[in-house]
Amino acid sequence: MNALERLVGNLARLPGLGKKSASRIAYYLLRADETLVRALAEDLGLLRQTIHACGVCGAYTDVDPCGICTDSHRDRSSICVVEEARDVLTIESIHEHRGLYHVLMGAISPIDGVGPDNLRIASLVERVSKGGIREVILATNPTVEGETTALYLVKALRDSGVPVSRIAFGLPVGGDLEFADKQTLARSFRGRNAF
Repeated sequence: MNALERLVGNLARLPGLGKKSASRIAYYLLRADETLVRALAEDLGLLRQTIHACGVCGAYTDVDPCGICTDSHRDRSSICVVEEARDVLTIESIHEHRGLYHVLMGAISPIDGVGPDNLRIASLVERVSKGGIREVILATNPTVEGETTALYLVKALRDSGVPVSRIAFGLPVGGDLEFADKQTLARSFRGRNAF
């Protein structure tokens, strides 16, 4: 197996890339400017050495604590709980949440062998119990695992006395009712707001 075949094989192991996409990327890199290829190789080599989970929130960062945790302009009384570090970037992109975050590093999934002890739930409960938190917003995915995790978190935080809310789920903007599945439509009704 030559270097090109190994590269295609390794790229194909990445999520969202099949053998065709991996091959297309590998052949692109063969024709690309050498500075791009060297920079990409250097960034990949440094990735695991420089990026790590924030000791406070769990988001990926190159400084500890991360920029969000140290930002004095953020609302320190609100924590948004997400499953994965990439979810922080997604929520930050909409500029609706100006509080802090807590990354669980997954969701409860007994079938995959992931229980509450495998997630960063204890550190969330500890953060909330220290005081100063007025709201915990659960932004887990609308999946069976995400719902299970959200229910577990509600129980785990019950004794804290801090209100726990859940982000609403519903119809996408520009969507047609006829194409909505029943569960999404039902959630839209349950999560409705005054107009």
